[in-house]
Amino acid sequence: MPLPTILNVGFNNYVIADKVVAMISSESAPMRRIIQTLRKEGKVIDATQGRRTRSVIFTSNDGIVLSAISQETLAKRLTGGDNSVGETEEDEE
Repeated sequence: MPLPTILNVGFNNYVIADKVVAMISSESAPMRRIIQTLRKEGKVIDATQGRRTRSVIFTSNDGIVLSAISQETLAKRLTGGDNSVGETEEDEE
């Protein structure tokens, strides 16, 4: 059985790539409201390590993962297969 492809979402945190439905910027007010609502429901995994949230990753199990990495960088990692840290998380602050 082959191992699942994983996506590095920063700070040695990973998401199974097949479970990713969408990667959205966290900058808009509606997105912030969605995050608050899902946080109350216990459906948020915070992978920012205390940094500013730059992207929201929606998963197939109706949960979200918050990342300090931009969705553009995450998309490059996902499509290019490059799951190295690439741009450092410190540069993302």
